[in-house]
Amino acid sequence: MIESLGWGALAASSLVVGAVLGLVRSWSDTLVGLVLGFGAGALIAGVSFELAEEGLRIGGMWPVAIGLALGGATFYLANRWVESTSSGGGASLALGAFLDGIPEQAVLGIGLAQGQGVSTAMLVAIFASNLPEAIGSSADMRSAGRSPRQVMGLWAAVAAACALATTGGFLAADAVSNSTSALVDGFAAGALLTMLIDSMVPEAKDRAKDLAGLATVAGFALAAGLSLLGQ
Repeated sequence: MIESLGWGALAASSLVVGAVLGLVRSWSDTLVGLVLGFGAGALIAGVSFELAEEGLRIGGMWPVAIGLALGGATFYLANRWVESTSSGGGASLALGAFLDGIPEQAVLGIGLAQGQGVSTAMLVAIFASNLPEAIGSSADMRSAGRSPRQVMGLWAAVAAACALATTGGFLAADAVSNSTSALVDGFAAGALLTMLIDSMVPEAKDRAKDLAGLATVAGFALAAGLSLLGQ
């Protein structure tokens, strides 16, 4: 259990690091866009090779399909609620980090409990997506008038919840069937894909212009290569 908490904290720590980086200095739109694009590519690889593929392998088509629908709908509805009740300021990226972070880190915990170890590719994908999400979101929140304490408090809470989700997945592994694990994989994949298209990819394109696509390819290639090496 301690090991799962340690890995969970490591994966989630990039949220706090990104939030600090977003507050301590201004970052050029191009640089943030490139990192967002890289993270998007890494997440696409993570969704393909670590979540969807693994879910199909252990649970079959229907649990993954249900999870995809639930994850996508949950992010869509929650994001619409955030947009209708706030002035933006990076809230969508923070919501995305929370909604996809909980199930994807629970998957890490389940894998540890089942003796599968920690996927290097998934850790890279989580890190590569968390950093720009937190940097961009915290910078936008600061520009929208939120205090550094509010911004750090929000991201610390998101990081803590994600870290605890790894331990929760580890503890629940014995009681979780393959179908349930596949549904969790699908939920994380659905939330991630919806967040990518609704928030992360448009933000990357807006900031880095035509270079965003090249950064996305680089992120995908690295994460896909690490995933294949880990098999």
